Amino acid sequence: MDKPLRSLSGLVDFDCAARWGSFKQAAQELHKTPAAVSLQVKQLEEALGFELFVRHPRHIALTDKGQELAVTVNRMLLDLRTKVAALQGGDEEKTLRISTTHSLAIKWLVPRISRFTKLYPELDIRIDSSDKIMSMEDGSVDVALRFYNVDNGEGGVLFRDRLVAVYSPALLAPGQTELTLADLQRFPLLFDNASDDWIKLLKENGVLKGNYDLSRSYTNFAVLAQAAIAGQGVSLISYAVAYEDIRSGALLQLKCRSAPYPRGYRLMVARGKEEMSKVKRFRAWLVEETAEMQRALDQA
Repeated sequence: MDKPLRSLSGLVDFDCAARWGSFKQAAQELHKTPAAVSLQVKQLEEALGFELFVRHPRHIALTDKGQELAVTVNRMLLDLRTKVAALQGGDEEKTLRISTTHSLAIKWLVPRISRFTKLYPELDIRIDSSDKIMSMEDGSVDVALRFYNVDNGEGGVLFRDRLVAVYSPALLAPGQTELTLADLQRFPLLFDNASDDWIKLLKENGVLKGNYDLSRSYTNFAVLAQAAIAGQGVSLISYAVAYEDIRSGALLQLKCRSAPYPRGYRLMVARGKEEMSKVKRFRAWLVEETAEMQRALDQA
């Protein structure tokens, strides 16, 4: 029969020892003795009914079950500390916690969030960038700007994205003002994960037949944008992610037909926070910013 965990005592010590891989280092962080940390972990193991660490003469190592539990405990303690910090900070209206993807945070939200903070300097902005979908139920996130498949006619969409081909001005030959579709065979065609979207774009523009270099892929759009800026080739990338670099001239957009791309952005709000002033302000600002980007895309 499973043994119920009747006390959370020892979880903090376990988390610290798991991160350091050492009772001694954990003790220094917790301002305890190594023996006290070791005892807390041992008592936790006895309560759980399985070992968390393998004790070696000069170090400790997590068991398989210990590794699984360490991930859960670390996440739980992080959520707890975030909530405590928010409560200690006083008014819930003073802190806005935003979740979005790595690429959009780095290349779009962070470069322009100062516009929002100038309007509302009293707000403390916390941006959590992750390509994993974050929980909206634990209080750690107020709003999430999410990338997802958009159905035709669907409402509530902030921005309907497209993939655009972009490149560094450094790729232009002397006297050349822009690259054309015919130039694509001269450079590596950079992409995110799979080359399928490049094939669709080439087909859409009637230039599928050709000797194209599709040998370079990248893990996300932010890295893909930086590769293009560095002149490593022509990148096929989300317009939202490339938008600021196109505006600044760091990237030039290839003039061609875009391939079908059913992706877009929606703002998700944590339950019970829809009517909060900070959320309403952020939504209104976000609608204006994305509308400007949508107009630029439509004109392009």
